[in-house]
Amino acid sequence: MVSAGANDGKTPPIVSLVAGGVAGGIEAGASYPLEFAKTRVQLRSQKGIPTPKNPFLVVTQVYQKEGLRALYKGCGSLVVGSIAKDGVRFLFFDQIKISFADPETGTLSPLRNLLAGMTAGVVASITAVTPTERIKTALIDDARTEKRFRSGFHATKVIYAEHGILGLYRGFVGTTLKQASATAFRMGTYNILKDFETTRDIPQNTLTNFANGSVAGVVTTLCTQPFDVIKTRSQSAQGASTAEAVKSVLLDYGVRGFWKGTTMRLGRTVFSGGILFTAYEAVAKVLNPLYSKMYDTIEEAAS
Repeated sequence: MVSAGANDGKTPPIVSLVAGGVAGGIEAGASYPLEFAKTRVQLRSQKGIPTPKNPFLVVTQVYQKEGLRALYKGCGSLVVGSIAKDGVRFLFFDQIKISFADPETGTLSPLRNLLAGMTAGVVASITAVTPTERIKTALIDDARTEKRFRSGFHATKVIYAEHGILGLYRGFVGTTLKQASATAFRMGTYNILKDFETTRDIPQNTLTNFANGSVAGVVTTLCTQPFDVIKTRSQSAQGASTAEAVKSVLLDYGVRGFWKGTTMRLGRTVFSGGILFTAYEAVAKVLNPLYSKMYDTIEEAAS
């Protein structure tokens, strides 16, 4: 991402971790109502009642019927998860792409960009994404049905008590497939665009970062939507296996059901993709000089 390190021109791991975590938290909080709307649409609805495709209409309806707090049900879980997820994703992606890069030019081919992103996505799913997404989805589903869960912490306790640690990893396969593909396309597309622009001396400013992030969000959504739908069904309040989730989508909506919520998710990912990468670049730009200064000070003291 940002090419500035202590002495070698590479992003230091601590900068990738902190900048990615801050960016993920900002992005999750700012775009949560659209994530809420998308999740509501993907969960099972009553037969014969049409589901709105306009995310802003869903947000408006929930606000009118259930109040502002309902729109942020599960937000805390997602923000915490996003801080961990994006910290890990940027950390591993920035380090993995160094080993994948061309030794002469320091850049990655499009395929290697995607492979680096895929690897980072798998690590993020195992360490942070699956359990936090499970809690967020369960909270949103529970709020429209049984209303058993009082908070993210309470939901975690109940799910763990009833199903053990595996209960928190419901939907692991679907989530990992989604994260591997989503991170590959999101991080890969962003870096492909950035490398292309760098070779043509296109300035990397806030507007460029936001535009690149938004384009990456569109590509990611269109390519990974089926995995997102399966993940959401698997992580409902009652939970389901990946096979059961796939079967339920086919029975309810047919093959087209795997793209349920695409419009909703596009509304979020275009916006969130721009925010995520813009925030990451801005935070890294602040942290890199601080890290370099600290690094130089330690080097001088050691010598």
